[in-house]
Amino acid sequence: MRKTSSSASGELGRQIDRFLRFLALGQASPQTLRGYASDLRQFLEYFSPPGKNPPAAASFSHLDLREFLGALYARGNSSRSVARKLAALRAFFRFLAREGVVAANPARLVATPRQPRTLPRVMTAEQANRLVDAAGENGLARDRVILELLYGCGLRVAELVGLNLDDFDWGERWIRVPGKGRKERQVPFGAKAAEALERYLETRAGWDSPALLLNHRGGRLTARSVQRIVKWHAVLVSGDPSVHPHGFRHAYATHLLSDGADLRAIQELLGHASLSSTQKYTQVSLKDLMAVYDRAHPKA
Repeated sequence: MRKTSSSASGELGRQIDRFLRFLALGQASPQTLRGYASDLRQFLEYFSPPGKNPPAAASFSHLDLREFLGALYARGNSSRSVARKLAALRAFFRFLAREGVVAANPARLVATPRQPRTLPRVMTAEQANRLVDAAGENGLARDRVILELLYGCGLRVAELVGLNLDDFDWGERWIRVPGKGRKERQVPFGAKAAEALERYLETRAGWDSPALLLNHRGGRLTARSVQRIVKWHAVLVSGDPSVHPHGFRHAYATHLLSDGADLRAIQELLGHASLSSTQKYTQVSLKDLMAVYDRAHPKA
C-alpha cells in the first residue's frame, strides 16, 4: 500500500460523488447507480486505511488496481463479481480522463477476469406455462400480466416495471420497450397477454398514473416487488424458491430458438447489442439436443 499525502484527503471520495452524479444526470438505471456506488465505495475504503488519507485519483496506476482486485479474490469474491467491479473502475477513470483529472485510464491496462462457462438453467415450456396460468387461476390479474410479459415478451424486470400505458400499441399488439443505453425496441405480445392486460386494466381503473404496473398505493411497482411476486408463485406452484424473473427471459429465448426462430430475430427481440450475447441460448439448445440424442439414438 502506497503512502499518501494529506493534500489528497477526501479528493477520491469527491471524485466518486461527481461521477455518480454524472451517471444520475445521464439517466443511468437505479440498478446501475447502486452497483457502481457500492463497488466504488469499496474501492475507496480499501485505499483509506485507518489513520491515512486516500490517494489522489491521478496517482493511481494499473498496478494499484490489480492490488485491489487481488484483495477481492483473497476475500472470496467470484470472477464475475471482480469483473463487475473492474467495469465500474473503468467507467470511473474514463470519466476522470474526459474531465482532465487523470492523464489516462489505468483500468484499461487491467485484463478482465476470465469467466467460467456456465449455461443458464432454463424452465421447460410446461413449467413456464404452468406458472403463468396459475396466476390467472388464482384471480391475481396484475400478477398474470407480470408473468405473461416476462415469458411472452422476454422483458428484463427493469424494462417491465418501467412500462407506461402509452408504450402499448393495442391494435397491432406491439410494446415500445426502452432498453439499456437509451435504446428502444418493439416487441410483440400475443393474444393471451392481451387478454390478461385487458382484465388487469379493468381492475386498475381509477388510478391516475402513466405506469402500467401499480402497487396497492397506486405507485409504480418496483423490480424488487416483481422478484417477490415471481418467487411467491414459483413456491406456490412448484415449491422452487430459486425461480427469478430473468429465468423467464432465458426461457423465452430458448423456446423461440428450439421452435425454429432465427437467432438474429431473437437478438432484436431481446435487445442485445451483440449477437454473442444471444448465442448462449444456442448452447442451451444444443445441450438439450445432445440429451435427446443420448436418450433416443441406438448408436448414442
